[in-house]
Amino acid sequence: MFPAFPGAAERGAFVLIVAAAAALAAPAAKAVQPFVIKDIRVEGLQRTDPGTVFAALPFRIGDTYTDDKGSAALRALFATGLFKDVRIEIEGEVAVVIVDERAIIASVSFAGLKEFDKDPLTKSLKDAGIGEGLPFDRALIDRAEQEIKRQYLTRSLYGAEVTTTVTPIERNRVNITFTMNEGEAARISSLRIGGNSVFSESTLLDEFELSPTGWFSWYTKNDRYSRSKLNADLERLRAYYVNRGYLEFAIESTQVTISPDKQRIAIAVSIREGQPYTVTAVRLEGDYLGKEDEFRTLVGLRPGEPYRGDAVTETAKRFGERFGLYGYAFARVEPRPEIDRARGQVSVVFVAQPERRVYVRRIDVAGNTRTRDEVVRREFRQLEGAWYDGALIKLSKERVDRLGFFKDVDVETSEVPGVPDQVDLVVNVTEKPTGNLSVGAGYSNAERFTFTAAIRQDNVFGSGNSLGLEINTGRTNRTLVVSTLDPYWTVDGISRSFDLVYRRSKALNQLLDEYEASNQRLGMTFGVPFSEFDTVYLGLAADRQVIGTAVGVPLAYLNYRVLFGETSMAFPLTLGWARDRRDSVIVPTRGSYQRVNLEWSFAGDVRYTRTNVQAQQYWALPRQLTLGLNAEFGWGKGLGGKPFPVFKNFYGGGLGTVRVFEQGSLGVIDPTGAYVGGAKRLNANAELYFPVPGTGNDKSLRIFAFADVGNVWREDERMSADSLRSSAGLGLSWISPVGPLKLSWGTPLRLQRNDRIQRFQFQIGTAF
Repeated sequence: MFPAFPGAAERGAFVLIVAAAAALAAPAAKAVQPFVIKDIRVEGLQRTDPGTVFAALPFRIGDTYTDDKGSAALRALFATGLFKDVRIEIEGEVAVVIVDERAIIASVSFAGLKEFDKDPLTKSLKDAGIGEGLPFDRALIDRAEQEIKRQYLTRSLYGAEVTTTVTPIERNRVNITFTMNEGEAARISSLRIGGNSVFSESTLLDEFELSPTGWFSWYTKNDRYSRSKLNADLERLRAYYVNRGYLEFAIESTQVTISPDKQRIAIAVSIREGQPYTVTAVRLEGDYLGKEDEFRTLVGLRPGEPYRGDAVTETAKRFGERFGLYGYAFARVEPRPEIDRARGQVSVVFVAQPERRVYVRRIDVAGNTRTRDEVVRREFRQLEGAWYDGALIKLSKERVDRLGFFKDVDVETSEVPGVPDQVDLVVNVTEKPTGNLSVGAGYSNAERFTFTAAIRQDNVFGSGNSLGLEINTGRTNRTLVVSTLDPYWTVDGISRSFDLVYRRSKALNQLLDEYEASNQRLGMTFGVPFSEFDTVYLGLAADRQVIGTAVGVPLAYLNYRVLFGETSMAFPLTLGWARDRRDSVIVPTRGSYQRVNLEWSFAGDVRYTRTNVQAQQYWALPRQLTLGLNAEFGWGKGLGGKPFPVFKNFYGGGLGTVRVFEQGSLGVIDPTGAYVGGAKRLNANAELYFPVPGTGNDKSLRIFAFADVGNVWREDERMSADSLRSSAGLGLSWISPVGPLKLSWGTPLRLQRNDRIQRFQFQIGTAF
């Protein structure tokens, strides 16, 4: 965080310089005739152990003392950094070492610190030699003060002041206090681009992350000037032009002006657009392993098109990846444009040098402070001792990233010294919290006191396993859910999960009649991977349903009790398949997801079959837009001449199905007014995501427009287009600290008289 702080090597050099200066400044001492030392005495110590001094001395009792040994002793004692001054006096045949100890830092504190976290700053200072128990050095304090000021400048706090107070206390110790007067951050008041004629200034400014203060600047902080951010914006501006044929685009000047009160910043950028160029030819030169035709299919630009820098870069990248498929980890592909300015034409030549084919000697994991190495290694498809395979390494990186345990995953390739045909891979990961905890309590006339708690750890003890516990207590509703998942129950990647569920509903009507229904479930599911993207699931569960009394029970529950009894058992067998090719589970921008789940209760009192099918597709569109489509179909049927059990019904309405309609309100309405769902469900959803203005390409906060259609039907009811409900509206998606949060507001497009409308809705969960 504070890289400019002096390190140990710098401090050592500084101490030696001080020692040399002290030696030069001291008056020339009278030469001492060599003698045999009979005793050594140390004076001036207050805290330092005498053994530290004796260990640094180059002579012992019985040795012959000389001036050279005396000088060496002074240098050694100064080098410890513990003393401000050291002298050696000779009294007869006794060497007296007189020291003046440096003060020791008793504490380091901060006042007025808001912009930085205290703990990282304390650690950075201690690494630089400023911390509790370390010797006090004024030079280091001054350098630290200047470095903290420099860090404030990177946060646009140009008026920040840092004052250091050193307070002596007893036993030659000092307290150090850094007092920060941070002031207000300087804001960008204007950002202008000059020299443009082909594209408007507003179009070009849309490419910038920095912007003048706007509506969302409080969240994005994009109105805070940063040199690194400005450089990145200028590169995006350059790419914008080069990708549209302006090969010789140039940024002629950049002026940054700050107001006298250091609160406002004005940025002016002057550009030269140049002329557009058209591609006339694409040639391959160099060594392409005799596979020129194969490489030519990877070229991303064609003659007759405008020159596009991103296509040239992408083509070179594809060539490098294709060389990697054949084990050439260090292949070099250099694009060389040949420009004809008079005609506005350019020929692009790709020159390839595959270098040498290599093996992977070793794969190391770095940065995992909690997650075990094996959790990362078992996701790798590139093997140690095998040919380097770029495709397998890319796939391995994606698999590690999809675990969801890390903020960043990066794979570095390094040569093995002295072995030209071997490389090592280092998987650098950055850990992130993988646990979720939510606790709540409340009181109402119906529920009395309620308590809810949910704990889920997706990487418990760094093992890669998941463990979840959910508790809900109340007078009318109680829930206990325990779930576990071992994604590598076998070394082949077969997963195993257990679910233990207890739910109880005890409802009251206005006449104080009550009914009680409970459900207990124990299930086990295995997941078998059939490819890198396909998994087949097989599960078995035991379901027990109890309806305690018929007084006040909804008619649908009463019919169930009449048919299956007060207590009923079901043993459903589950068979499922899922294919996930999305680029992200939380914030997908491209790819697809499909799943099929078949459930068949083959034994027990309740026999039924239940099917659920879902498909999703995402497309990345220009201007950072993302289009997502979702379709889901559910169908259930009772077996043995009995109807589909009400407790397995599908529900519709709300986020995840048809928004704007009240959660779970679509489908069958019991004569008592209860929503009991239905045996059939169909819904389709479309969402168009676009970034919040001023947030750049930040996918953690996005606005979306949606359109939903669907409904729920009884088992004996015909599914028809006339009965479909539909809605449309706008929403906000936020990856919050407690999980993905969606808020939506919309209006119904097709509805019926008795439908329950809820225009504003929210949920915590994944997309759709």
